Amino acid sequence: MHPPRRRLQRLTWLTLLIPLTLQAEVVELRLTQGASVRGELLQTRAERTVIDLGFTLLSVPSEAILEQRSITTTTSTPVSADPSRLYRLAPDQPPLSVRDNVARCAEAVVQVRTASGLGSGFFIHPDGYLVTNHHVIDGEYALSVTLYQQGPQELRKRRFEKVRIVALDPELDLALLKVEEPIEGSFPTLPLGDAGALVQGETVFSIGSPLGFDRTISQGIVSLRNRVVDGKLYIQSTTPINSGNSGGPLLDLRGRVVGVTNMKIGAVGIEGLNFAIPSQRLRLFLDNLDAFAFDPTHPNSGYRYYTTGTHGEKLP
Repeated sequence: MHPPRRRLQRLTWLTLLIPLTLQAEVVELRLTQGASVRGELLQTRAERTVIDLGFTLLSVPSEAILEQRSITTTTSTPVSADPSRLYRLAPDQPPLSVRDNVARCAEAVVQVRTASGLGSGFFIHPDGYLVTNHHVIDGEYALSVTLYQQGPQELRKRRFEKVRIVALDPELDLALLKVEEPIEGSFPTLPLGDAGALVQGETVFSIGSPLGFDRTISQGIVSLRNRVVDGKLYIQSTTPINSGNSGGPLLDLRGRVVGVTNMKIGAVGIEGLNFAIPSQRLRLFLDNLDAFAFDPTHPNSGYRYYTTGTHGEKLP
């Protein structure tokens, strides 16, 4: 007879009163039951291995592990040290509950308005660079961005009308904008995470303006981190999104952007099928801005605005 299988033990922070050797290494464990788990390695001992799945610690008995594989992640070195890049990473940012993450993340999320509609976006650089979806601003040139900042006694709502399109790509459904108006201090920003390190069942949440209801928080789990839809890779999650969420961030519990919310499948009898562009695709876009640079004078840009009173700009 085979010895009985030991069950995987979920740990809370209170049970970890023994000293742990903290490491920034991400590993994947292939288990005897046929499953695999991936997370940050916290401790390796003869009898068990402890990994961090995000907001839950998992203790795996050694006899339940067939293989342990180290995974090289793009978050090993903070990108903020490179001034030539517009985004930063925060590999050591601690995990918090969704409730506590609101205070950490919400001010960096904005509402993006055009003459024909609205969407969401988020700042990635303190000089005013922000990300949204291409389809949020498609065919538009006159844009506005609304920033929400919580003061000591009241919420400060500021709308910026001078917004420049820096780069965009319809295939990636991504756009980079820049607020050209000055602000006291700097713009709040969100760091980028590694969507490749997500695991099924991991908690994620979004912030945006569904149907124009700004500063809306919604929470769900990762259904699948690498779903292919129409030949493109997406994060599938149960995080509720609606029209107006497009361009907003999908965040993990460390407050890092793991995806850019951009679509859902909606019909009678269909629920919980929501999708986001993985952060790897966003970094590809940001690392190659010269290839996606916006030129309003290009004959194929599709942007044509003519002066009507004080609104609009006549372009050649």
